[in-house]
Amino acid sequence: MGNDNRADKIALPVFSRRSVLGVIGGSALLAGAPGTAFARTLLRPATRFPVLTKIINDYVAQKKVAGMLAAIGRDQSDPMVIAAGTQKLGGDRPVDIDSLWRLYSQTKPVTGMAVMMLIEDGLLKLDQPLADILPEFADMRVLQDPEGPIDDTVPARTQITIRHLLTHTAGLGYSIISKGPIQAAYFAKGITPGVVSRTPIPGFESGLATPDIATFSKNLASLPLVYEPGTKWSYSVSIDLLGYVVEVVSGQPLDEFLQKRMFDPLGMKDMFFRLPVDRVKDFTDNYIPFNGALIPIDPAENSIYLDKPAFAFGGAGLVGSAADYDRFLAMLLGFGTYRGTAIMQPETAKKGMSNLLPESVNLSGSWIANHGFGAGGRVGIGTKASPAGTYGWGGAAGTAAFVDTANGFRAGGYTQYMPASSYPFQADFPKYVYADMMQNKAIGGGKTSP
Repeated sequence: MGNDNRADKIALPVFSRRSVLGVIGGSALLAGAPGTAFARTLLRPATRFPVLTKIINDYVAQKKVAGMLAAIGRDQSDPMVIAAGTQKLGGDRPVDIDSLWRLYSQTKPVTGMAVMMLIEDGLLKLDQPLADILPEFADMRVLQDPEGPIDDTVPARTQITIRHLLTHTAGLGYSIISKGPIQAAYFAKGITPGVVSRTPIPGFESGLATPDIATFSKNLASLPLVYEPGTKWSYSVSIDLLGYVVEVVSGQPLDEFLQKRMFDPLGMKDMFFRLPVDRVKDFTDNYIPFNGALIPIDPAENSIYLDKPAFAFGGAGLVGSAADYDRFLAMLLGFGTYRGTAIMQPETAKKGMSNLLPESVNLSGSWIANHGFGAGGRVGIGTKASPAGTYGWGGAAGTAAFVDTANGFRAGGYTQYMPASSYPFQADFPKYVYADMMQNKAIGGGKTSP
């Protein structure tokens, strides 16, 4: 991750890559969120969200976080914002809707929708073999034991497809999830598309530096799969690899494609894979909670996001504002259109937010057991624990975002601490939102938009 002269001034606890990044998607995001239509009662004042408002104020008052913010909107109206705290502990800049946050795996739905746009363009097919685009993946082998020797393999029976990559069912590994020799092999070949800090974190393995995306793809293809494609949901580097698919079929690197086809048309001016120097003033600090204190691991003024990444990490690379991510969510609520600007057809957006999992996939013990999964995000399957019309994902630094198309609203929660499992905010964020909406209905709240 690189070194700097601050390393000897910060007494860091020992963490592992798994502990810091291992809940990068939020293991309970959307679980248990009610599926009834009371979301239509969403109101403007923050007092209509007493549960969420209290949670946010308490986190800041108790110095669990430096700052915390929620942005909630109905249909495509401006979002209501609940915010407390500052961009850094002891700082004087309050967090607001234009503050910049490390989104980490909240990047995945953005990349997923970029892939859906290319499917709409006719440049990709959902069930197209990956080897059609990246020939190095034509003859993959699969580990006999997911944690066993990497030379104990059998030929893959199934070709990896675009569907598999979108839904984490391609059989690929992840350095934050995999164990044993395959994890070591990922480190040795730089298959670690994620950044945390310029300051070394004790126990946080960095491995070889991540190479350019073409080399990344070839290195990944040279290693065996952890599972047979289409058989097991396993969080992976598949969305990062899809960034290269976007580049090959569109002729533009992922960041340029997103800028041209999504960010500029939607007016998303604050989404970056590399933080501009003149935006440091708007950037939040990132922390590790430890023994009741917050240890800064990526201060804004010395952030690793100021460095040029090896490539635009489609699975975990974006820094962005709540305002911009809210526009992305509002576009999804508009099924591809935001305030008259269409970036994809309604059927394309609906498909991306639908359950794209292969029918035979095993979800047991996974983060999405009893849920569906679409283009880079979890989707509801129409049960009490998995409401129909929901789609969303979270990030490693405690952020969470989702849409509820059945009830016409979207919500995003933003803060910065790692690992996200240190506190229940990310996992329980939808529950806080829905609890307040239920109360709104109980007191006869009407249909006022936020």
